[in-house]
Amino acid sequence: MNAVHFGAGNIGRGFIGETLASNGFDIHFVDVNSTIIDALNDRKEYDIELAAEGKKKIHVSNVDGINNKDNPEKVVTAIENTDMVTTAIGPKILPFIAGLIADGISARKANGNKKTLDVIACENMIGGSQFLKGEVYKHLSDDDKKFADEYIGFPNAAVDRIVPIQHHEDPLAVSVEPFKEWVVDESQMKNPSIKLDTVVYVKDLEPYIERKLFSVNTGHATVAYTGEYLGYKTIGDAIADEKVLKQVKGALKETGDLLIHKWNFDPAEHKAYQDKILSRFENKYISDDILRVGRTPIRKLGFDERFIRPIRELKERSLDYSVLLDTVGMILTFDEAKDSESVELQKMLKEDKAIDVIKKVTGLKDEDLVNEILASYEAKINK
Repeated sequence: MNAVHFGAGNIGRGFIGETLASNGFDIHFVDVNSTIIDALNDRKEYDIELAAEGKKKIHVSNVDGINNKDNPEKVVTAIENTDMVTTAIGPKILPFIAGLIADGISARKANGNKKTLDVIACENMIGGSQFLKGEVYKHLSDDDKKFADEYIGFPNAAVDRIVPIQHHEDPLAVSVEPFKEWVVDESQMKNPSIKLDTVVYVKDLEPYIERKLFSVNTGHATVAYTGEYLGYKTIGDAIADEKVLKQVKGALKETGDLLIHKWNFDPAEHKAYQDKILSRFENKYISDDILRVGRTPIRKLGFDERFIRPIRELKERSLDYSVLLDTVGMILTFDEAKDSESVELQKMLKEDKAIDVIKKVTGLKDEDLVNEILASYEAKINK
């Protein structure tokens, strides 16, 4: 079997690629990074190092690369003949690959390839594959849409693996934490005969993707923004500060209350899940750069993202969200010259009223909540 994977970065090679390879797939990595693509084509293999005591190595072979900027037709041909398509490129990039996937689907139809195919977006977002489906369908004719409805699945997925700061001369070398979790919505699959070992398949993904997003992503971002506000540069240094640790534990307590009330997670099991997350953040081998984890603050402040959505839903249930609210105030102060969203956010806050910026980036209509966020932000900038 073979797979087409969009995104030859660290998560692509160190998580999705590793999982596909361990299940016997040959992998065609698709990316615009010519250095990585050329190296994949030259060597056809690479090594992964586990960021833990002993630094165990995992070898991945039977891989190659396609530069989708230079050779889009090769990507289409690969999709036409593949057994699975996956992505790990970032939510904002999904629309830019949708046309290639659509052309691949059209080619499958034109050549009579009726073997069912699943396209799985492995991104930090809710409903990533279904979002990608919507983008792909914009490029399909009505007949091709009918074909896709019958033969092409877009099952949503939740993925979780932390990639530490990388220090490699080898462009293909990648270090990842030992922990990994990949959960797929089985109900949306078109080819359930292909199930990967170590991947969990569930009939309802939403509880799991919210658990991951509101625990790992909310927690990691809380460490980053609190740490940056207090002057730290790395996640490891930040979480060693009791103030930062208290902040992330408070945020996880609030999101945990929401998840338990909403999805009936067992409180003891969820507490163990949270403790595992904290131990991962404290792992000295996977300390990350705060500015990298904190990048794209506008996206992270989105209406359905890792802070505003749990705050909204906690408020609806009359549950406490004070720590999350406090963290949002710090996010609004995040100022990183190398991140375009951070630059844009600070520019908006200088040129417009803060309350209008908050409404715009969060999409909130709840005036009371908007005012609470404004108060949190003003408290942070006036300290």
